[in-house]
Amino acid sequence: MMDVILGLANDMFFAAIPAIGFALVFNVPVHALRYCAILGAVGHGCRFIMMHQGWPIEWSTFFAATIVSFIGVYWSKRFLAHPKVFTVAGVIPMVPGVFAYKAMIALVQINHDGFSLALMESLMENFLKAMFILIGLAIGLAVPGLLFYRGKSII
Repeated sequence: MMDVILGLANDMFFAAIPAIGFALVFNVPVHALRYCAILGAVGHGCRFIMMHQGWPIEWSTFFAATIVSFIGVYWSKRFLAHPKVFTVAGVIPMVPGVFAYKAMIALVQINHDGFSLALMESLMENFLKAMFILIGLAIGLAVPGLLFYRGKSII
């Protein structure tokens, strides 16, 4: 149990760093940087917990992005800012860079060494995993907007 708690704390701490970095790139106001760091840590922490419970990374990322987005919408109303100020920087640490990198390496190796079934399998597996994670991030970010900012009622 202690290993899980330390792993979670480590995961959340190191997820807050790129959230702050990307918030700075997007010119987020200085007073909102701590909230971006908190959202990055909460989102990555939620994903870590769900994956530790056995959920696939794609679904874990979707639900973590949804949680980040709901919190970002709440904070945007509370602090009178646009929700994207908080949410975009909060989901950046969950972008699947490793899977995209592995897919590109497999593609370059196929181009350089020629076709092999193992390389094609690695390419497709990593590419599809990266795409489904990105789709989960996009839909998770859009869920509160679809629920709260509709012109018509849902029913």
